[in-house]
Amino acid sequence: MKTRIMYIESKENGLIGEARIGRVSFSKTGATIYYRGKAFQSLKGYGYKANYFEVESGEKYWISGPKKNGQDQLYPTNVPVEVDDDVREEYWSKIRGFQARARHK
Repeated sequence: MKTRIMYIESKENGLIGEARIGRVSFSKTGATIYYRGKAFQSLKGYGYKANYFEVESGEKYWISGPKKNGQDQLYPTNVPVEVDDDVREEYWSKIRGFQARARHK
């Protein structure tokens, strides 16, 4: 199964929601994204400030590839984004380009 580090932000409570950087996996066809036991499918352009929905609950999410500059949120905020422990080193070194930051949150 193909995996990738992605930015995942809940949009259920408004434009700014809880966000994480984590490793997702994709279904064989790529139509479904899996993260932490949840399945997400595309809104196919029909979402308002969201591009995916969680299959079981219907909750809306913004899921995208993380940016090198770290500005992944749709709207700039001071809300910290958690980085999952299992991707922290790879995120900071390969995506953000900061070897020294690999051990930090």
